[in-house]
Amino acid sequence: MPNRICDLLEIEHPILQGGMTWVSDAVLAAAVSNGGGLGIIGAGAMPAEMLREEVQRARELTDRPFGVNMIMINPEFEKQAAVLMEEKPPVVTLGAVTSTSIIPAFKEQGVKVLPVVAAVAMARRAEQHGADAVIAEGEEAGGHIGGTSTMVLTPLVSRAIGLPVIAAGGIADGAAVVAAFALGAEGVQMGTRFVVAEESTVHQEVKNKFIKAGDRATVVTARTVGYPVRALKNKLANLYEKWEKDFIAGKCTVEDIENLGLGKLREAMREGNVRDGSMMAGQCVALVDKIQPAAEIIAEVVAEAEAVAAAIPDRVDLHR
Repeated sequence: MPNRICDLLEIEHPILQGGMTWVSDAVLAAAVSNGGGLGIIGAGAMPAEMLREEVQRARELTDRPFGVNMIMINPEFEKQAAVLMEEKPPVVTLGAVTSTSIIPAFKEQGVKVLPVVAAVAMARRAEQHGADAVIAEGEEAGGHIGGTSTMVLTPLVSRAIGLPVIAAGGIADGAAVVAAFALGAEGVQMGTRFVVAEESTVHQEVKNKFIKAGDRATVVTARTVGYPVRALKNKLANLYEKWEKDFIAGKCTVEDIENLGLGKLREAMREGNVRDGSMMAGQCVALVDKIQPAAEIIAEVVAEAEAVAAAIPDRVDLHR
């Protein structure tokens, strides 16, 4: 599936693995890269030196390009950025983008920069500051989300800028890849599907929840206050819903709601507390039904995409 994204990132298939905090470590990222995609380390709130170790570990595990995802609203961001300026990973993706002005600094170090955007205006600013491509992430995605669906956001962004667009949010199989390409994307980013990869160090209890999840398994919390997050429904999600109502009634503060989630992602993904922890997942979790190696996931998705694309003429006569 060669195209501009493959050429830009020097990968075999235009499939990126989402940079998920407490999920995407060097082992998973290297496995995805070795499988022909672009593996991405989720920096999250890692101390800077721990991030350095993860980047160096990824280099030991793969000789192919990989990336690092950084969350710009994270308190560790500046220290992490300083480390990455020194380590120079092939690619950096930027989440929760507050400013695109840091892009030129990374570019000067030979790092390719891919901001995650949830709006056309941010995509245009990213292009103006020299981004290599943008990741248009719809609200179907897991974790922190915007308010526009992938189905709408992808064509809007692809028509507004000249950069290659990578679609994200709700993508877990080959059919979704073909749909993303039809909407104007030249690559896709998948997070939820890789949570259950064999190489993922996520707790087995969480993987089991993902595999059993149905089409109404996720919920978005903090839509009225704080940062909206999509995750699997559980006791923590119910608490968020209650506290949001309390906030509207003046019974609690923004800080109270923000503190409710402190440490909860790690509690789920690493410790396996599926009742009280935060299991961030996209709506496509309903399509995830098995644990398999990362390389097998990529190969399966590519094969599905080719089969779906080939079958389209049988479904509709486009020349009639």
